[in-house]
Amino acid sequence: MKRSQKEIEDSARKVGRRSLIMGGAMLATGAVLAARMRYLQVERASDFRLLAEENRINIQLLSPARGLIYDRYGRLVAANEQNYRVVMVRENADDVDEVLERLSRLVNLDMGAMARARDEMMSRAPFVPVTIADRLSWEEFSSVAVNAPSLPGITPEVGLSRVYPLGQDFAHITGYVGPVSDYYLQSSGDTDPVLQIPDFQVGRYAAEAQLEQDLRGEAGTRRVEVNAAGRIMRELDRDPATPGDDVQLTVDAGLQNFAQARMAGESASAVVMEVETGEIIAMASSPSFDPNLFVRGISVADYNTLTEDPYRPLASKPVQGTYPPGSTFKMMTALAGLEMGLIDPEELINCIGYIELGTRRFHCWKRSGHGRMDMNNGLAQSCDVYYYELSQRVGIDAIAAMSRRFGLGEHHELPLSAVSEGLIPTRDWKRANRGADWVVGDTLNATIGQGFVLASPLQLAIMTSRLATGRMIRPSLVRTVNGVSARMDDGGDLGLDPANLEIVRRGMWSVNNAPRGTAYRMRSEAEGFEIAGKSGTSQVRSITMAERATGVLGDDELPWNRRDHALFVAYAPADNPRYAVSVVVEHGGSGSGVAAPIARDILLRAHFGEMPPLSAYPVNQRRGIEEMQDQLDLRSFETPEETGRVQT
Repeated sequence: MKRSQKEIEDSARKVGRRSLIMGGAMLATGAVLAARMRYLQVERASDFRLLAEENRINIQLLSPARGLIYDRYGRLVAANEQNYRVVMVRENADDVDEVLERLSRLVNLDMGAMARARDEMMSRAPFVPVTIADRLSWEEFSSVAVNAPSLPGITPEVGLSRVYPLGQDFAHITGYVGPVSDYYLQSSGDTDPVLQIPDFQVGRYAAEAQLEQDLRGEAGTRRVEVNAAGRIMRELDRDPATPGDDVQLTVDAGLQNFAQARMAGESASAVVMEVETGEIIAMASSPSFDPNLFVRGISVADYNTLTEDPYRPLASKPVQGTYPPGSTFKMMTALAGLEMGLIDPEELINCIGYIELGTRRFHCWKRSGHGRMDMNNGLAQSCDVYYYELSQRVGIDAIAAMSRRFGLGEHHELPLSAVSEGLIPTRDWKRANRGADWVVGDTLNATIGQGFVLASPLQLAIMTSRLATGRMIRPSLVRTVNGVSARMDDGGDLGLDPANLEIVRRGMWSVNNAPRGTAYRMRSEAEGFEIAGKSGTSQVRSITMAERATGVLGDDELPWNRRDHALFVAYAPADNPRYAVSVVVEHGGSGSGVAAPIARDILLRAHFGEMPPLSAYPVNQRRGIEEMQDQLDLRSFETPEETGRVQT
C-alpha cells in the first residue's frame, strides 16, 4: 500500500530524532570512556605502575653484619665468618618435595634436616625464605648456583655466621648467639623485620644477649627484577645494611687465658679488677665450654655432657655463683667496730679455741686457740674467737650496713646474664623470710662469713677494690661501644676514717707477709709487688658435737661435694694498689692452701704482663712453680702494640 507524502515526512522526522538520541548517547559514552582512560592513564598512572612493578620486582631484606667484640687490646673475641647456604621460598617452588629431591643430588642433605626444613616451611608464610642447608663447601655452593634454573624457589646465598676464636676462654663473658626461635619471638616481643631473614642470629647469653641492640645493626634492602617463574633476573638497586656497633671489652685476653688455664681441673672462679677504674680485666669460670657449639644448635649429646657435669661448666660462677664468704668477710666486722668506736685495735681478746653462748660452743678453726689477739693478729691469723667477741658489740645491723657500703648484698649492673645480688642478712630479713627472730648465734655465724651470708666472686672483688682505694669503685666490663667510651665514674669516697681503713689494710698485709699470717707461704717476692690479702674457708656442712669428740673429718675423707670451699681475696701492690682479685674454688678445702696460690699467680701475671718469672716466688717454691708453669695450656697472643689498638 502506497504511503502518503505526510506519512513519509512523519517517519523521516522520527528517524532523525532517534538518530540524534543514539548519536548523543554514543558521544556521551565515548566521552565517559575517554575521561576514564585519561583518569587511569594519567592521574592513576603512578599507582598502576607500582602495581605492575610489584608483579615483577621483589624487595628483599639484607642482613646486617653483627658488630665485632674485642678485648681491651683489640684482639678479636667474637667475629663473623662467611657461611655458604641455600634457602627456599615455598611459593616460588612448583613442587617442594620434587625440588628438594633434585637438590639432594647436588648437596648431601640430612634426612632429618630436610624434614625439619619442610615442617618450618609449612608453619611459616609461603613467601618467607627457609634455610635448607648451610655451611656448604665452595664446590657444593657452586653446583647449586649453576643448576639454579632447574631448582625453582631455591636461592644460594652467602651469609655471615658468628665464630668465637678464643673458644672457652670467653664463653661466660661474650656468651653466644643462636637462631631466632618461635620462643624468642614470643618471649622478647621483638618485632624487628630483620628477624625474618633466614638463619639470622641473635644473642642468647651473656654480653651477646645483653648488648643485642648495639651489636645487631639494621637491615638493608635490595630491589630485584624477577621473571614470571619468580627467578631473579637482575638487581635494580640496594640500600646497604647498617652493621652493628663494635664493642671493646675491658678484659685482657692474655690474662683471661692464664686464669682459665691456672684453674684447670677445678670447679672455680676468679675476678680481677683494676682498682682505680673498676675495669674487670679477667673474669674466669672453670670449667668452661665452647660457645661455638651453640651457634648452629648444640647436639643433645653435647648438651647432656655439659648439664650432667658436677662441676657445672654452663654456670658463670663469677656472677651467678654465691658462696659463704668465710673469713674474707671479717674485714667488714672489723671496720664496723672501728667506725663505731667499739674496739681499740690494740685491745687483746683471749682465744682458747671457742666461746660459749648459752649451752652452745662456737669454735675457732684452731682447736687449741690462738691466745691473746689484737686486731692485726686477729686478721692475720684469722682468729674466729676474736670476731665472735667483736660481733656481739657491733651487732648484725651495723655489720650489714658496712657490708653494703662495700658492694655486698647488692646487684651490680653488668652486661651478663643472671648477675646475683648475694645475701647480707638482717633482723628484718630473717623475720620476713624465715619467720623467726634474729638471735646472737646468727650474728656469730655471720661475722665469720657463715650462716645466711652469701657473696659472689664479683662482689668479693668489688669489696677488695674498695678496701684498697677507700672509694666506691663500680665494676665495668665494656670500654667502648662504636668507639665511644662507656667507662663509669666511681661513686666517690666511702666516707670512712682513713686511719681505720689503714688498720684493716695492715692486717691484710700481715696475712701474706707476716710469718704467722695464714697466707705467708703464698707471698710475692717480686720487687715492689707485695700482696695484701685474706684467706677464707667456708663450710658447706654442719659439724656435730659427736664428730668433734671423735675428731673432725678432713676434706680428703669426705666426698667432693661435702668439702669446704676455698676463698682468697687480695690486692697488690700493697703500698700502691693497682689490681684486686677474688678466687673461689668450690669444695677446694683450705683457702690459704688452694685459692691463695691461684690468686698470687694471677696477680703476678697481671703485673708482669706475661708468665711471672721464678724470681717472683719464694726460693723454696721455685722448682714446683716451674713445673706448674710448664703444664699450663696457654695460647699465644699478639702483644698490645702488635694489635694496633693499644690501651688508652
